[in-house]
Amino acid sequence: MGRSQLEKQKTHERIVEIASKRLREEGLEGVGVADLMKEAGLTVGGFYKHFASREDLVAEAIEFAFDSWGRGLEAEGVDPATMTAADIGERYVSAYHRDNPATGCPFAALTSDISRSGEKARGIATERLRRSFEALASKAAGVDERERRRKAIMAFAMMAGGVGLARISSDEDLSAEILETIRNFVADIDK
Repeated sequence: MGRSQLEKQKTHERIVEIASKRLREEGLEGVGVADLMKEAGLTVGGFYKHFASREDLVAEAIEFAFDSWGRGLEAEGVDPATMTAADIGERYVSAYHRDNPATGCPFAALTSDISRSGEKARGIATERLRRSFEALASKAAGVDERERRRKAIMAFAMMAGGVGLARISSDEDLSAEILETIRNFVADIDK
């Protein structure tokens, strides 16, 4: 790859990363192309050198956001396959995740926004739901695959929803109680 192509790729990745953070902080409607490009140090006209449409940017930004969990674990030297349900709950349903939506899971920050987004973003989210359910089901106890999957879906829905509820609570004690209750539930799915 030539120097100019490499620079274009790095610029593209920077735009996607910024958009990913902004989407999780402000939602889909809170991120305008002009503001995003300004934050990236570029002009609005440069947007279309990188993306065919805003929908394409949103899809890439959401995919980047989903990949952030794995990148974070990898940076810490953690293999997700070795994590227990309790380990996942401790990381996901945490005060840190609650307080840092820009670096957190898109399901906790953008569920209603993604449901109203384009087919690309919804397709990416659907695939990530499947992967998340499969990963969590592999850690759940149960007499058969159906019971393990049921537990995984309930636990994942509680984790994503619980972080969202903890974020909206203006009562710190209630917020902490929500997180603790859900962490305990998730830790018990492997029993």
